[in-house]
Amino acid sequence: MATNGTPTRWADEVDEEHQQQEQQPPAAAAAAAADDSDDDGPPPGFEKPSAGAAAGAAADALAGSLKVSEEPPVDDPDLSIRAERLIDDGPGEIKTVVADSTMYTSAKTFEELGLSQELLQGLYTEMKFERPSRIQAHNGSGKTTCFTLGMLGRVDTQLQAPQALCVCPTRELVVQNQMVLERMGKFTGITCTSTAAADYAMSRRTRIHDQVIIGTHGKLRDWMQKRVLDVRSIRILVFDEADEMLKQDAFADDTVRMIKQLRAANPQIQILLFSATFNERVKRFAQKIVPDANQVFIPKEELSLDVIKQYRVCCPRGADKVKVLKDMIFPLCEKLGQTIIFVRTRETARSLHAVMEKEGHKCTSIEGGMDKQARDKVVKEFRDGTTKILISTDVLSRGFDVTQVTLVINFDVPVERDLQTPAFETYLHRIGRSGRFGRKGAAFNLVTGDAERRVVDEIQAYFKHDIPEVPYDDEDQFVSVLKKAGLTGDDA
Repeated sequence: MATNGTPTRWADEVDEEHQQQEQQPPAAAAAAAADDSDDDGPPPGFEKPSAGAAAGAAADALAGSLKVSEEPPVDDPDLSIRAERLIDDGPGEIKTVVADSTMYTSAKTFEELGLSQELLQGLYTEMKFERPSRIQAHNGSGKTTCFTLGMLGRVDTQLQAPQALCVCPTRELVVQNQMVLERMGKFTGITCTSTAAADYAMSRRTRIHDQVIIGTHGKLRDWMQKRVLDVRSIRILVFDEADEMLKQDAFADDTVRMIKQLRAANPQIQILLFSATFNERVKRFAQKIVPDANQVFIPKEELSLDVIKQYRVCCPRGADKVKVLKDMIFPLCEKLGQTIIFVRTRETARSLHAVMEKEGHKCTSIEGGMDKQARDKVVKEFRDGTTKILISTDVLSRGFDVTQVTLVINFDVPVERDLQTPAFETYLHRIGRSGRFGRKGAAFNLVTGDAERRVVDEIQAYFKHDIPEVPYDDEDQFVSVLKKAGLTGDDA
């Protein structure tokens, strides 16, 4: 996290205007800025292959799809649902870089933050929080709460004008952050609007008077250019999942222009850049655009999420990955909550969905070719627990919080666009979908061939966290590791 200013932060969608730009995977822990979009791909993308396709043939087709030479459609994070409450497991190892002059100190109670009674009431009665949480090395530690509280705390309730601006990479995250803000600010009377509002249109001409604005980068830029969003009273600017936006050069340039425009309107504006992960390149860029920021970093070794048991399963053929799922994992998981299976391409998501349903497993899938209604339906069904198994491209690798997820399976190991370089941050975010808020969880990496083995080896070395092998055809070994992860009838 990085903050700058005066006292008191897929994706498949990155913003309608940037749909055709190359998208890139997630990154490390602390400062940066903006990108956004909506997909206009063919609806709905939720079809199943013909009923006559045999499971074995589909599995073999899956195996072949892992070795294509041309780049098939892949998706970046489509950020979604966040934490409902904070769990404080301990401080971990935290590195802080504090500006020379700062008023920031840690608080043990919310009262110490000088918040209004109305805002405190929202924290205690709506959010069910008890006290501020330490910054932690696991997911679900409260980034959304942190910047939402910061925005609400800076608003002058007597001034009916935009005062707080939050920039997000995707429409889904806009919706989520607005939901959290409205819950937290329920008793304050503070008004909020977003670019995801039902009455939103790129041709909007009505001047905005709401006090908090949340939106994707391109739509916010459109509002500012058309002068329907007056930024003269903006006191606080937040970039959520800042690294996702800064990693793309075009969005990084737009971010610099947005910051310059807002600083020109209000030199004292506070800038906050949030992300669970941040690589060194993005970190350096962030430090340039907010050079006097206070910074909080957690070493990557602390981000390996020790509460999640991680394993690799080496499979002779791609079809054996399906066999592991249907014979070795799901039949043995008596205490399995919900499962997310991550794949690399949209076609693999569709094909694996068909195979799993053919084998009798009720599941859903989500990928970037789906329209909004189909995608929202899948997310709602999984959140409600209607479906237990969700197959996803990396659209849901970030920010998607369902507390009952206990198992993550990397059907395809995460790699960058060159198909060779391990996507370290993507791996961290993927496995972090399980074991939320201190709960038990497990992650299985299904690998075929030397290239995928090398990727897992490099991930293991990068995070300094052992990823032991489980033989793909040894039922006793699977029983043992699932027991250790707390996913069988008897906990270890």
